Amino acid sequence: MIDLAAHGLVAPATAPRGVGGTGTVAALLDDAVATSPDALALVGRGGRFTMAELDAEVDRAAGALSALGVGAGDRVAMSLPNDVDIVVGFLAAMRLGAIWLGINRPLAPPEKAYMLRDAQVEVLLADADVAAAQRRQGEVPDLREIVEVGEWRERVAAADAAPRAMVDPLAPAAIAYTSGTTGFPKGAVHSQHNMLVPGRVSAVRGTHPDGGVMGVALPLTILNLIVLGPCMTYQCGLSLVCMDRVDGVGMAEWIAAERITTFSAVPAMVHDLLTNPDVTDEMLTSIQGIGVGGADMPDAFRRLYEERFGVRVGTGYGLTEAPTAVTVEDVTEPPVEGSCGKALPQCSVRILDDDGVDCAPGEPGEVCVGTAADGPFADVWRPMLGYWNRADATAEALRGGLLHTGDIGSLDADGNLRIHDRKNDLIIRGGANVYPAEVERVLHESPAVAACAVIGVPDDRLGERVVAFVELMEDSAVSEADLIALCGEHLARYKVPDAITFVDAFARTPMGKIKKTPLRASTGV
Repeated sequence: MIDLAAHGLVAPATAPRGVGGTGTVAALLDDAVATSPDALALVGRGGRFTMAELDAEVDRAAGALSALGVGAGDRVAMSLPNDVDIVVGFLAAMRLGAIWLGINRPLAPPEKAYMLRDAQVEVLLADADVAAAQRRQGEVPDLREIVEVGEWRERVAAADAAPRAMVDPLAPAAIAYTSGTTGFPKGAVHSQHNMLVPGRVSAVRGTHPDGGVMGVALPLTILNLIVLGPCMTYQCGLSLVCMDRVDGVGMAEWIAAERITTFSAVPAMVHDLLTNPDVTDEMLTSIQGIGVGGADMPDAFRRLYEERFGVRVGTGYGLTEAPTAVTVEDVTEPPVEGSCGKALPQCSVRILDDDGVDCAPGEPGEVCVGTAADGPFADVWRPMLGYWNRADATAEALRGGLLHTGDIGSLDADGNLRIHDRKNDLIIRGGANVYPAEVERVLHESPAVAACAVIGVPDDRLGERVVAFVELMEDSAVSEADLIALCGEHLARYKVPDAITFVDAFARTPMGKIKKTPLRASTGV
């Protein structure tokens, strides 16, 4: 049993309403197995499973994890490609009451090692490249086992089914690292209940018609994609396809072969899908719509999407700590300029000033998220349990029973949310979050760098690109290529600056902080 306080976490002040009815991820497949055992459940390069077959595979995988010493509250990390293994492994961890952590494969070895160390991971399932890199990296005291995917499949095939454990739906079940405003990521912790709420809401609202096929092209190592993938899929009566390519032709081939009806993507992916000359209309006939998020959407992309699907693309607002979406725009209604929609049925949104008082309509303040006060999902939603081993950050984010996002926004009289400033200058490059502090931390590892600042600049395809400004130490010399190479050694490729500009000195505030507004002005932002 996990001691919440010992890990900087807090239990909800009150149990969410209907927590028993929402169930657990551990029992996610039970209804479908009972009613439609032969329905197609999961497809990937590694195999195809009916509901009954997937259920049995998950039981064996739980047995394989148990044989590795994994039990309730133990941390299991997975750094695997989009295939059946990561879905089976996640569901198996949930049946044991373990705590799951996805680690994105593009992250640099030091970034992976930091997360493994911070989460005190004991077992890592990984592809061969990640496993080899981690063995070289080392420095994870709690890590007992590194299991490559080939060995993992053999272990699952030979394992006996694990007995079902009694799982607490409100206990810690997954950690999602949010990158870090101080240069290091923080792990947002969610319960099995938290992960099921978005899918339950979608099922009740009929967002995804029964019998459809959900594709997942974005990495399933991202917890929000687990929530929007298997957790939502099996609550809504859909099949799940693990798409292992994100280029236009690769996605189109998956769509055509499996008759995928919907999937989530970032604008750059959809742009490539809809403009690649090798992608034909016939390949996309099954698509009913694509969920687009994770990045700013240029007007050119919006026009392209509307021309293809006959409906405008909607915007929304969400965050890992929620998890996933908090607001969404109704694309059947006239657009509200600058809005990212209204609160979903399980959430409420408040805008608070520095004294914690609700702001008037149109007045900016901090965006805070709470549970819905009325309707079918009143008092069902809960935010994260906190940040793993970050008691101070947990207390700050969850004070007053609300999730304090740190984002600045406003609500109009009709409840439409507008975001004015993103938290701590977050850059969203091609749908991937880049916190300037992470990049700045690496740049400062060069002894030639006296000071630096990282900003995002608009880009028609990716939404934003990463640009760094560097002030050098006196009598020091280093090239742009040198610093980019340094970043490439320590950061995922998408975080590496696209350009570095050297400056003589930075304009600073009275407190000595670098002013980023003049830097943005110098780029024409």
